Amino acid sequence: MAAVRNGSRKSVQERERARLYEARRRFHASISQRRRRDNVAAIIVGGLVIAGVIGGQVAYYTLGPGAPSPSPSPTATMDSTPAPSASPTGSPTSSPAPATPSPSATPTP
Repeated sequence: MAAVRNGSRKSVQERERARLYEARRRFHASISQRRRRDNVAAIIVGGLVIAGVIGGQVAYYTLGPGAPSPSPSPTATMDSTPAPSASPTGSPTSSPAPATPSPSATPTP
């Protein structure tokens, strides 16, 4: 009778060990699956944030206050320049003499 009880006790312990092993295996599998899911979610959210930042920068510098203000381009028109007159209005004057004399070379000793 002792052998039967000892054998049944071993089979109960083996079943308990097998149950615990299977529970640990499932637990670790679920953890790795959760980590994978979290990583995928983080990559998607990070990509959306980066795309939003780039889109915001493009919108700011093309449409918003960061956009360059339009300035008129200089164009030559005939109306803005005065036409030369045919008759001179005054006598030509010579250029005045310089107020300060030009420096002369100093002798070296």
